[in-house]
Amino acid sequence: MTLTSPLRIIVVCPHCHAANRLPAERLADGATCGKCKARLFSGKPIELGAANFDSHIGRSDIPVLVDFWAPWCGPCRTMAPAFAQAAQQLEPEFRLAKVNTEDEQQLAARFGIRSIPTLALFRNGREVARQAGAMDTASLVRWVRSQR
Repeated sequence: MTLTSPLRIIVVCPHCHAANRLPAERLADGATCGKCKARLFSGKPIELGAANFDSHIGRSDIPVLVDFWAPWCGPCRTMAPAFAQAAQQLEPEFRLAKVNTEDEQQLAARFGIRSIPTLALFRNGREVARQAGAMDTASLVRWVRSQR
């Protein structure tokens, strides 16, 4: 008789950025961080910067959708509520994050961001899809789910 263990995945805490290993089937059960005890999913986008970007992109087993935006960008501000609503619909299957390109110019340059807003989907530390321009919630959710 062979015993099989449940599939365990790594989820990076949006608060303390610690890596947490948990059973995949428990993602939607209100999992909390083993280090800081905060909820791993809040249904809201997280802010990423140079200090924590690589830990979330490179260590997380769930795909991360990043909105590269700037505060002076009208389409970025228009899309912000849709992106927040998409987080409610897509978590915990996807993590949604925002990078302020005005504050994080090196990250924007590293990924060749030429126009904003730009959405980039990362899986296992690599960019797998990109979409430029503002989208409404339904279009955003549909586009992300089509990238499986």
